[in-house]
Amino acid sequence: MSRYELKAEVTGSIWKIETTIGQALEQEHTVLIIESMKMEIPLVAEDGGTLVELCVNEGDSVSEGQVLAIIER
Repeated sequence: MSRYELKAEVTGSIWKIETTIGQALEQEHTVLIIESMKMEIPLVAEDGGTLVELCVNEGDSVSEGQVLAIIER
């Protein structure tokens, strides 16, 4: 199995986490939503897999390129 990291595409804050550790994710499943400049930006699992680690909590500030979640496929 291989792992891949989901990284923040923008600077903002974690508005909502849509998944739980261990959850099986379909391709394009929304993992969490980042709020940036009053816009909600979904972060999706492009290849699907299983969520093995969340590196943030709702309300956390994040920077562009920061690792937010790790998925195993």
